Amino acid sequence: MQPLSPKQKPTPLRTPLPASGLPTYLALSYAVLVVYGSLHPFSGWRSPGLPLLFFLDAGWPRYWTVFDVFVNALAYLPLGFLFTLALRRIPGNTLSALVATLLGALLSLCLETIQAWLPARVPSNLDFACNALGTAIGAVLAVRHGHRFFYRVALLQRRLLAPIPHVELGLVLVGLWLLTQLSPETILFGAGDLRHLLDIASPLPYAAPSFFALETGTIACNTVAIGLVVRTLLVRNPSPYLVLTLFFFVALAIRTLAAGVLIDPYHALAWLTPGAGLGLMIGGSLLAVLLLLPGWVRVALAGLALMAGTVLVNASPPNPYSAVALAAWRQGHFLNFNGLTRLAASLWPFLALTYLIALGRRL
Repeated sequence: MQPLSPKQKPTPLRTPLPASGLPTYLALSYAVLVVYGSLHPFSGWRSPGLPLLFFLDAGWPRYWTVFDVFVNALAYLPLGFLFTLALRRIPGNTLSALVATLLGALLSLCLETIQAWLPARVPSNLDFACNALGTAIGAVLAVRHGHRFFYRVALLQRRLLAPIPHVELGLVLVGLWLLTQLSPETILFGAGDLRHLLDIASPLPYAAPSFFALETGTIACNTVAIGLVVRTLLVRNPSPYLVLTLFFFVALAIRTLAAGVLIDPYHALAWLTPGAGLGLMIGGSLLAVLLLLPGWVRVALAGLALMAGTVLVNASPPNPYSAVALAAWRQGHFLNFNGLTRLAASLWPFLALTYLIALGRRL
């Protein structure tokens, strides 16, 4: 049999995409973000007193800008891209792109319809058209370039991530945790604070010694928890110590950048309090030792650290810096984003704990 010429040799792009649930998890996660961003702040519901789809045959919106048109299309572009890749098992690239476009357009139609019940929102046929167009563009990009992109991502996943059940879901949870670091008014790494969601007052009045102790404990527990979660997802090589050092460096860089951009440059390092420094030192030292334990023990300890950190952050007295940071955010255009990051930070430990419980039973 004659060997294939270079032009006849199959390229990686023609090789079937390695099995990975990452596109599906990312598509669902992004859809949730779109729903939240479209309906926040979820208050003031009232009946519009108009037909259900009245906005579809309305005239051209009175108030609109080129920037709004661009943003509405751009916001749905990743949705079309991810939906198409998540539906890649449908025979034919064109059919998967068409189904993804229809799903994105249907989601936009439902959200625009619901917005009629919110006084802070105005449903618009122009927004709906831009959302559908953005979804279609994302679907086309997925057909043309998505296979190449996720083929490389899947190969990198196989090389770096451990062969454990639903490792892609764990990776998405870690990415969500990094997103919570964009909320600069919370305690560093302080996820799980439910008081603002349940309208519960802080159990302790502010006092410097108690706040210092609880802040230190919260940061130490959450450093251990997220470090063990990340370690659970990694293979042995490269060194977990190196990867975790880079991971925490990225997390702190995100925190610093968010505070500098969203508040002001003078608050960029406001998170670096004495309690934060001590908490990072204690948590990092404990983590370095716990990484030597077997996998199932690390999973159990990660769950315990998550619960301890959640209890401590809810017991902490009010943080005086939080009030200043929130006031600065509310004067800007990031209210929806602020609500999203705070909600993600509040719910993250419970999502991660559910994942760890399911993973622990498998391990």
